[in-house]
Formats: sequence, structure tokens, C-alpha cells
Amino acid sequence: MGLSVTAATAALEAFLARSAAAQCARIAHATPLTGGTLHENWRLAVDFDGGTLPGRQELVLRADRPVCLAGCLSRREEFEVMKAVWSAGVSVPEPLWVAGARGPLGREFFVMRWLAGTAAPEEVIARAADAAAGERLARQLGTELALIQRLRPGDDRLPFLAPAVPDRAQALIAATRAYLDACPTPHPVIEWGLRWLELNKPRPAGAVLVHGDFRTGNYLADGGELVAILDWELAAWGHPLEDLGWFCMRFWRLDAVDHAAGGIARREPLLAGYAAAGGSPVDREALHYWEVMANVRWAAISIQQAERHLSGTDKSLELCLIGRRTAEIELESLQLIAADTARRSCHA
Repeated sequence: MGLSVTAATAALEAFLARSAAAQCARIAHATPLTGGTLHENWRLAVDFDGGTLPGRQELVLRADRPVCLAGCLSRREEFEVMKAVWSAGVSVPEPLWVAGARGPLGREFFVMRWLAGTAAPEEVIARAADAAAGERLARQLGTELALIQRLRPGDDRLPFLAPAVPDRAQALIAATRAYLDACPTPHPVIEWGLRWLELNKPRPAGAVLVHGDFRTGNYLADGGELVAILDWELAAWGHPLEDLGWFCMRFWRLDAVDHAAGGIARREPLLAGYAAAGGSPVDREALHYWEVMANVRWAAISIQQAERHLSGTDKSLELCLIGRRTAEIELESLQLIAADTARRSCHA
């Protein structure tokens, strides 16, 4: 599918020169970046002769892989989302240029600025072992979520996003159930979780822009400070508590299981940062619901990830390992539902 970055150096240099209105551009270094199972990322050191970005520039090229999850945006669409949230003041790498399938790689890609820091969950969580640092980072992430949610349906910069639906929870339940119905192996725990979600839906809320995969591992931190939110390919119009519930999923916490906010802090500083920046009021019962939703959906997605490996379309040890942890995610779903049932019994 298309050319590799190293095989298309000359064409890529010409594209970069045109985009920056430079006399020429020379790629001094091109290094593949680790992490990310859905797309391919390269760090480029580029020397521009004149133009809008003269001199040495550190950039990141983000391109399609052969296989993507259903519902993923194209690279051009992801680029447009990043432009919109960049304009809204969200901390993201500055999006610079985009190329289509007829461009130098024969597949869509976009170029953004490279930023210093790490997204590796084990490094971010280790630094957050300092309670003050973890709470500060969680508060910053809550602020970013509130800024993201200032974008609402009707924004003419994002016409490619699927229209908002009146009941986002039911739409996600239906999409997950449709996948399971087509899956050759039964998964009764996920089915049971979907039924619980259907029977316990909170009232729908007005749609906002959601990141879609807001978690530790998809943001960049440096010295304990937030640098940027990464990986916008699953952005959509959704529920205000959707990203919060996803962020608090146990799977992302690694060994820091007591730090419910992404393994870096308690929920409270995350919610405080969100509220201080104008986020929607958070009902704790509704947030618990969206944490259950996150686990049930992630259990189904983990099966999809494993299938990408098993089918041979995208061989990856990481995908295989995600699939092996499906039962762990199912167990967390059951425990969260049991906790809700116990709470309701106490208040009956």
C-alpha cells in the first residue's frame, strides 16, 4: 500500500519544499517512532532553504497503515480535526500540511511539528508517582477536555464527522453488538455488559467533540507537564462524559490501579480541571456508567485488535497481547457493574 518514507525521499522532499514555499528541502534524518497500532509515525529532521520555515525543522509525518479500525478518520480528516482544536486553544502539535493518496507516498499522510516529551505510559505513570506532579498533570488534562468540548455539532470545519445522534450511548451499544453478532466466537460477558448498559442508560446530553481514545499513552508529557494531546483518528460527536469515562478505565493504569485517572492521580483533580475550564457538570453515577461503557467497548475492540494479528493483515505482538487481556477487561466490567448493583441495594 503506497511507498515507504525511505523509498520516497526525493518526492517527499519536493512536497515539503512546495508546502513551505522553500527553494529546496532536504531530509537529514527519518526515524520511525514507536507506539501507535493504527498509524505509522516518522520523525523527520528537515533542512529548508528559505520559505516559511527556514533552517532545520523537527517534524512528524503521520501516514496510513494497511489496516485501520472501523470508524477511523482518514489522515486528511484527522488533520482537519487537529486544525480545528488547535484554533480552539487545545494543546496539540501544530498541524502543517496534508497530502492525498496521489501524493509522494501513494497514501494519505500529514505533517505536524515534533514536540519534546514522552507518551510512553510506563514513563508518564512513573513520574506521576509524585502525587503533586500527578495531580497537576490530571488537572491539565481535565482542562484540555473542557477545551475540546467547546467544539459542537454544526462547526463548518468538521463536515465529515458523522452527524450527532440523540442517544450516543445507544448508538455505541448497537455498533458493539453488531460487531459481536458477526464475530465467530461467543463473548457472553460482553453481551451481558451491553444489556446492562442498555437497561441503565442515563439521560442523553448535548453532543460535543470527543477525542475517542483519550488515555495515558495518547498524550505527550515532559517533566510532568502536559505538552500535547495526540492521535485524533477516532474523534467524533459524542457525550460529554465519554472521554472522561474512557480515561478512567483500569486498563490504562498499568500497576497504578489506585490512581483512577489514567494511572496518574485520583479522579478529583481531573474533574476539578475539567470543571474550572467550563466543562459540563459531572454526575458521578453517569460517570460510572461511562466507565462501564468504556470497559465493555474496549473488551470488544481488544478482540478486533487480536483479529488483525491472527488474520495476518497486520502482524503485531502488541495486538496479540491486547487480545490476550480481553478476559481481564471483561472482569473489570463485571466488577464495576457489581459495584453499581451493591450501591443501588444500599440505597433501596
